[in-house]
Amino acid sequence: MANAFLFFLLLIFSSNIIFENIHACNQSERSSLLFLSLTLSSPQLNWTSADCCNWEGITCNRDGWVTHLQLPSKGLKLKGGIFPSSSLANLTHLTHLNLSHNSLSGSLDQTEFFLSLNYLEILDLSYNLLFGGLPSSLPSSHIRMVDLSSNRLHGAVPSSFFQQAWNLTSFNVSNNTFSGPIPSSICRPSSSSLRHLDFSFNNFNGSISSGLVKCSKLQVFRAGHNYLSGSLPEDMFNSTTLEEISLPLNSLYGAVSDRISNLTHLTTLDLSYNQLSGVLPLHLGKLSKLKYILLDFNHLEGSLPLSLMNCTNLVELRMGSNNLGGDISMLNFSKLSQLSKLGLRKNNFSGILPRSIYSCKFLKAIQVNYNNLEVQIQPEILSLKSLSYLALGWNKGLTNVTGTMKILMGCKRLVFLSLASSFLGEEMPNGVEMADFNGFQNLRLLDLSSCNLSGIIPSWLSKLKMLQVLDLSGNRITGSIPSWLGTLPRLQTLILDFNQLSGEFPKELCTLPMLVSGQAAAQVGRFYLELPIYFQPSADATTKQYNYLFFVPVIYLSHNCLSGNIPIEIGQLQLLQELDLSANNFSGNIPDQISNLKYMERLDLSMNHLSGKIPTSFTGLNFLSSFNVSYNNLGGPIPSSTQLQSFNASAFEGNQLCGAPLPNKCQTTEGADAPDMSTQDVDTKEHQIPWFYVFVALGFIIGFWGVCGPLVLMRKWRYAYYHFLDNVQDRFHVMIAKCMASMRRKFV
Repeated sequence: MANAFLFFLLLIFSSNIIFENIHACNQSERSSLLFLSLTLSSPQLNWTSADCCNWEGITCNRDGWVTHLQLPSKGLKLKGGIFPSSSLANLTHLTHLNLSHNSLSGSLDQTEFFLSLNYLEILDLSYNLLFGGLPSSLPSSHIRMVDLSSNRLHGAVPSSFFQQAWNLTSFNVSNNTFSGPIPSSICRPSSSSLRHLDFSFNNFNGSISSGLVKCSKLQVFRAGHNYLSGSLPEDMFNSTTLEEISLPLNSLYGAVSDRISNLTHLTTLDLSYNQLSGVLPLHLGKLSKLKYILLDFNHLEGSLPLSLMNCTNLVELRMGSNNLGGDISMLNFSKLSQLSKLGLRKNNFSGILPRSIYSCKFLKAIQVNYNNLEVQIQPEILSLKSLSYLALGWNKGLTNVTGTMKILMGCKRLVFLSLASSFLGEEMPNGVEMADFNGFQNLRLLDLSSCNLSGIIPSWLSKLKMLQVLDLSGNRITGSIPSWLGTLPRLQTLILDFNQLSGEFPKELCTLPMLVSGQAAAQVGRFYLELPIYFQPSADATTKQYNYLFFVPVIYLSHNCLSGNIPIEIGQLQLLQELDLSANNFSGNIPDQISNLKYMERLDLSMNHLSGKIPTSFTGLNFLSSFNVSYNNLGGPIPSSTQLQSFNASAFEGNQLCGAPLPNKCQTTEGADAPDMSTQDVDTKEHQIPWFYVFVALGFIIGFWGVCGPLVLMRKWRYAYYHFLDNVQDRFHVMIAKCMASMRRKFV
């Protein structure tokens, strides 16, 4: 019995040894991994045990060969900045290599690295700092997924790169700086497994080559944010497996073929920011699986096809900034039960905004501004419980501002409300009719500009504690600027220009927390919107798109009737970037404290009654790109600085200013009007004490009485002095007598 027990223990022990030997790490590969760890500067990997198969990120097969090296998001950095191709090349049985989301640098153009990894299936080096070009070909015929996105790789993708890509299913090189054409060799009969292609955010150019149909299983094709041109290739519409086509921000032109209806599996169509023209495909509604249609910023014409309402899975419909038109009331939105975002801004749509839109219970954003629609807010809008973005302005027919506001205050999640150029000539809702106001608690932007509303700034605005942007410009608002505006904790953009406001600039406005404290501004952060907003700095500038609530910290009070001094407290608004007080009745000096606004980019004080000089401290406003103090009562020299002298002379005209950039130079201090410096010197000398003569006289008196005083007052000193003079006289006579006798002897 004992022998049997010992035999059993021996059997267990020997089996453990066998299994340990099966999974034991290959020593040459262990050395390569250790060399790899030595090339890393941070952080140190805990690779210390004898068996490398047990190390973090390492997986071995039954024979002890390393098959998986996976160290994503470890903060890895290289000491010498050279990609460790030699150490990785020794891992010849590697099938999975994932070093993504680190800070690895160096070049991938290392044939030694790529040619040795014959079994590699997954290669993920995304989100690193790799640079240089791609090698001539992929490392392995077994490779299925390649992700090199978000690096610094450049150059063209070699045409031979996909020669061995027989099993490739996913290829992603987005967010690099690759150039040249998208390789046509990527789709061929040997690459029938390819499902995912992503070339977006690069510098690819040229047209999209035909041949995508050869990728018979292609599902996702992304090549947005490049420089692609030409029309959409016809054979693209034969790739019936396609689920996503994303080609935004290119220069594609031509019409969208009606053959797109062949792509019955398509869920995403993004062709925004191109130059597409023509009408929309008539049978677009056959794409019943479509969830996202993004065709904004093109040159599309015609009306929305009625078949579009058959896309019952539609979540987002964006066709803004085109030339589309037609009667929108013909559309039945009740079929689009999943619709979340509707963006039709800046087109030529007409008719009444259909009430069927209120049946889209999941609607979060409605953006139909800048059309010719007849809009009226109905109580049914309150059924849209998720509505946070509403832009209806610049249409026609929207009336009853008080009733509209009372209805909309029930939209509890409303964040963005733009009703510009509506309610023309009505009175701003205030007083009794808004006494029970308790809405808009999440509102961050309110735009009632260009409505020609009369009345005063309503007091119910003081309850909007989340408000960041208030635009009441282009109205007929009277009265003073209320001091409570300075108490709104998140207000950073105040636009009240082109009104009839009077009174002084309230000092309380200089305490706006979002413009005073960087800490308060940082706590608010960015607020992302359901649909983007568009900002055009000037008429000839490019329109910029922001997906979050973006507005420059500004105060616009121009073209009103404001008076008094500009308060010195304005220097507290240290985060203010634009200040426009032009075309008012402000007087007094320009406060020197404005120079504290170090982020100031635009300052307009023109057409007022300001006097005095331009503060010399303005030379420290280094970010100024626009400056205007014309048509005031300013005088003196324009302070010298690189910034101020760069502006046009028109920014200073209509004053008594001098110096560059004005043509009139400042007068020098010479001539009749200048003080006579010679007369000044004479007057100065007449009033000066002649210290030189005083000291000479004092020295003479002291010297004279220092010698003669004792002789007069002391008899012994006087006798001794006279006796000394007699002796000197006798010696002098004897010396002369000797000299005379000597001379006589020479002449005899």
